[in-house]
Amino acid sequence: MIPHPQLIVVFYKNASGREPVREWLKGLSKNDKKLIGEDIKTVQFGWPIGMPVVRKIEGYLWEIRTSLENRISRIIITIQGGRIILLHGFIKKEQKTAKGDLDLARKRVIDVRGKHE
Repeated sequence: MIPHPQLIVVFYKNASGREPVREWLKGLSKNDKKLIGEDIKTVQFGWPIGMPVVRKIEGYLWEIRTSLENRISRIIITIQGGRIILLHGFIKKEQKTAKGDLDLARKRVIDVRGKHE
C-alpha cells in the first residue's frame, strides 16, 4: 500500500511571482538538496511531527531543521488548508535564528494567511 501525504508542499510566491525558497534550493549542492528534500518529505507524510525535524517557532510558524555537512539549514513554514507552505530557507549561522530571517518569514506568513488570522 502506497502511503498518502498528509500535506501538499507548495512554495511561497511573492507578488512578482518569484518563489524565493525554490530559488534558494537551486543554489545548493545536490547532496544538500537531497537531505533537505528528505526532511520536507518526512513532514509532508508524517505531519504533525516534532523535534528533531520540526520545531514550532511562534504562532503559525514552524521550522524544518536539516543537518547538512558542517552546517545546518532551516526552512520556515506555515501549515494552511492541507498545505505546507515553504516561506523562507537559509543556512543557519548562529545558535539563535537571526532577526532578519524571522522578520522575513513573519512578513510572508501575513502575506499568505492575511492580516486578521
